[in-house]
Amino acid sequence: MPVTSLRPSGFDELGLRRAMSDRMLPLLVAAMAFLAAMALAGWFGTASLSRHWQQGVGASLTVQVPQANDPSARGDQTRLAAVVAMLTGTPGVASAHALSDQELADLLKPWLGQGADRLAIPIPAVIAVRLTDTATDLGPLSRRLDQAAPGTLVEDHGVWIRRLAVLARSLQACAGLALLLVAAVAAAVIAVATRAGLSTRREAIEIVHGLGATDSYIAGRFAARATLLAAVGAAGGAVAALPVLLALARMAAPFAGQGGVAGDTIQDALGALPPPLWFALPCLPVSAAAIGFATAHGAVRRWLRRLP
Repeated sequence: MPVTSLRPSGFDELGLRRAMSDRMLPLLVAAMAFLAAMALAGWFGTASLSRHWQQGVGASLTVQVPQANDPSARGDQTRLAAVVAMLTGTPGVASAHALSDQELADLLKPWLGQGADRLAIPIPAVIAVRLTDTATDLGPLSRRLDQAAPGTLVEDHGVWIRRLAVLARSLQACAGLALLLVAAVAAAVIAVATRAGLSTRREAIEIVHGLGATDSYIAGRFAARATLLAAVGAAGGAVAALPVLLALARMAAPFAGQGGVAGDTIQDALGALPPPLWFALPCLPVSAAAIGFATAHGAVRRWLRRLP
């Protein structure tokens, strides 16, 4: 008669509660889940910051006009006024703001100190331009500006955008590699714990196997135990990572264009995390459970095949 028909509800005939302790394995899986949460935060945080920076920098220009107060090529206005007027009337340009002397001095102060506004060297006028479309062709605009005020320089920040994109992709690749490494280590930990449990309960397994228990039944029992412990441990690790993630999100808020750190309320603190991360964190226990089931089931199957 099959063992499954004789087993009372809740009976642990294989002694798995002793063979696979509910202390060490969940603790190790929790540590792996904590690291996985950090890697996920790095992945989504990098993507969010990169998207914000590229949208901000990609939609802006810096125009430098030397000899800004000299007459323009047409002679009816200054070079600076001619460039600003041309920019304002150009399709695709949302705004064109010529920086004041005080704003220029504030920009130069970190490099030149407090005396930046008293320099005797000529400083070109600087115009901050906002675009409505990041795909605007700047070639014709640059030529028109140079005709109105020869020597005008247009900086479109394209080099920095490309470098930022490469950096973001590199950081995301590192985060993805870290996730794969954490998953591999978690699988190894579960496999070691499963093999230790098999060695500890070898005699009981052989007896139950001889009474008619199938390989699928024994492997399923071990897999169910490993699945439970892995899910519990991963849930604990994800919960432990949440305060750290909230603190990091508050620190990164100014760089993501949130106007400073997140507010003091719980809603503001929770809203500081990237929305995709809220969907990824609950997946950690599910993923750990899947890894635990597959690893334990495969390890037990291989071990049973070597039985005489």
